Amino acid sequence: MELNNVKETGVLIAGAGPTGLALACDLARRGVPALVVERAPALFPGSRGKGIQPRTMEVFDDLGVSAAVLAAGGPYPVGMVWRDGERRGEHRMFDTQEPTGAAPHAGPWMLPQWRTQEILLARLRELGGDVTFGTAVTDLTQDGDGVTVGLSTGTAVRAAYAVAADGGRSTLRRALGIAMTGETVDPNPVLVADVRVPALDRDNWHMFPPADDGGAYLAICPLPGIPDFQLTAQFPAGTTPDLSLQGVREVVAARTHLSTDDVTEVRWASDFRPRAALADRFRAGRVFLAGDAAHVHSPAGGQGLNTSVQDAYNLGWKLGAVLRHGAPEALLDTYEEERLPNAAHMLGLSTRIHRGEARRGAATQQLGIGYRDSSLAVETRTGLADEALRAGDRAPDGPGAAADERLFDAFRGPHWTLLAVGTDAELPPLDGTGTVVRTHRVPAYEPYGKGLFLVRPDGYLGWAGADATGAREYLETHVGAVDLKST
Repeated sequence: MELNNVKETGVLIAGAGPTGLALACDLARRGVPALVVERAPALFPGSRGKGIQPRTMEVFDDLGVSAAVLAAGGPYPVGMVWRDGERRGEHRMFDTQEPTGAAPHAGPWMLPQWRTQEILLARLRELGGDVTFGTAVTDLTQDGDGVTVGLSTGTAVRAAYAVAADGGRSTLRRALGIAMTGETVDPNPVLVADVRVPALDRDNWHMFPPADDGGAYLAICPLPGIPDFQLTAQFPAGTTPDLSLQGVREVVAARTHLSTDDVTEVRWASDFRPRAALADRFRAGRVFLAGDAAHVHSPAGGQGLNTSVQDAYNLGWKLGAVLRHGAPEALLDTYEEERLPNAAHMLGLSTRIHRGEARRGAATQQLGIGYRDSSLAVETRTGLADEALRAGDRAPDGPGAAADERLFDAFRGPHWTLLAVGTDAELPPLDGTGTVVRTHRVPAYEPYGKGLFLVRPDGYLGWAGADATGAREYLETHVGAVDLKST
């Protein structure tokens, strides 16, 4: 690679979608220099991935963007089924879930993807980072010390690690020769567009089922806080949807009671064939795959964007621990170990929902995702009930030590938390200058039971014990030197 002006950084991130931006925010707050390059001249303009699941809302709270996400978004409207120009009844797309003390978000929360990315980019800039737009990755080489990435500008970047967050047609994944294994979920192409339809009310998600079994559906969903609707329309296999204003108008007029003139504007449009695909590996040397570069979902159930953000959240703290705190590089192996099987599981769920074989129920909220089988999950207690919280599980929210404090308040930030629940067990003398571990004591709390719990920076339990025996050794083994901070 004969390139001039080689720039150095800690992590090169290809792609400024939700995955790349969430990862960049996480790295920035850890003091890890990262360069985000995006081939497009600006952020993605469409509403495509519009559903934010409860677990992702918890991630956004930790990253400092939940207030903006809540302010800009809104709950999903109730579906309304139309037939022959008349309302025929409500249709609820999601099984209702009530918020609890342990899981404060009931979702999903609707926010168009372009707005989610704007919020994440604004946060990244607050943290001192940014995105270099109009810059594509052209090639990559790596050695034992780092990666060298060639860019379309004729320059190169030298980084300790690179992350492919550049979508389903990932240049980096192809450069690495990593295959994706998948299937066509549905042979029928789908049009998705952001449209203006002033004649249609914004109280419902308007659904227009086909008149017969051989027809194709159309749905028009109001997007929160803006006058746009997201339109989705299925077409017969082998056809190519017309993305023009006239084409969209004609399909709306043909399948609804609306006229062509009722669609006043098409602000963005695209088409796709629903498919499911999973990369054979999520890591090749010093390069990691995340988001659509690693897994491609049917949009049914709203799992693609959310699974992608979980990738970033899992990888960010591990890269920070290795680059800033001397954690063993073996820690990075756990990214693929933990994320690949979870992505495979969510792909299966998305496909079943698309085919009508599963409901949009509790599993879509991603609160039940965990890493019990991970090498990072160390459970030292014995005799636990089947339903007991264990190492590898998501750490629930709940009352904190102070009257106005929640556990999520104690967890928020790039640190680990040693949580003592309902026990006076002595805490280990963790001293040093490495990874920060904050201690927190609370009374007995049913979702946890009693014991000591090491909460990872991504909100999962890494270690659990009846007393502190083994806690220090766990941290030194997996994250290096630690520094105890009492709270």
